[in-house]
Amino acid sequence: MTADEQAIRALVAEWHIATAAGDVDAVLGLMAEDVVFLVAGQPPMKGRSTFEKGLRGLLASHRVHSSADVQEIEVSGNLAYCWSVLNVEVSPVDGGDKVVRSGSALSILRKQADGAWIMVRDANLLALKS
Repeated sequence: MTADEQAIRALVAEWHIATAAGDVDAVLGLMAEDVVFLVAGQPPMKGRSTFEKGLRGLLASHRVHSSADVQEIEVSGNLAYCWSVLNVEVSPVDGGDKVVRSGSALSILRKQADGAWIMVRDANLLALKS
């Protein structure tokens, strides 16, 4: 496994750890300012600030626990893609039923001048898990 692949796997792991800890600032540091998230049935979520607003709102009343099983990483110069199978559990803080979604996600990443990778685009096909 190359150093770039290891760094991308570390980014994926850090994303899940920071989200579970409610560390929004750490999650934001893993994405580009002009990031775009694509989710089936929803308009594109454009920009880090839009993502931040949504995540802070969600974490005010819920806890998120997620994991990713990385299936494939391909690096070409300063761009890479990462295909993962995600599992996400969203639980209300005050109790109640959790919502579990799972499915594939395809992320595009860009290598920065300092060698760090950041997410620039993400498309996920998460569906309710029964």
